[in-house]
Amino acid sequence: MSESEFGSAGVFRILKKAGAERVGDDAVNEFKMVLEELGLKIGQKAVELASHAGRRTVKAVDIRLAAKTVLEK
Repeated sequence: MSESEFGSAGVFRILKKAGAERVGDDAVNEFKMVLEELGLKIGQKAVELASHAGRRTVKAVDIRLAAKTVLEK
């Protein structure tokens, strides 16, 4: 993945909120890649769930269930 959908400043703030005293640029870039991969998996599962329910619209409940499913693996 070349261009991340996540901004560096936002990722930096998330890591700081998680308790990091200092955050390196390499950590920010790696975290962005991990978030992108995880977000894509959750999104794909949410689309699958909406489709299974006969909807073209992805709803919050699809995202919640997809995240739970993907994160438990």
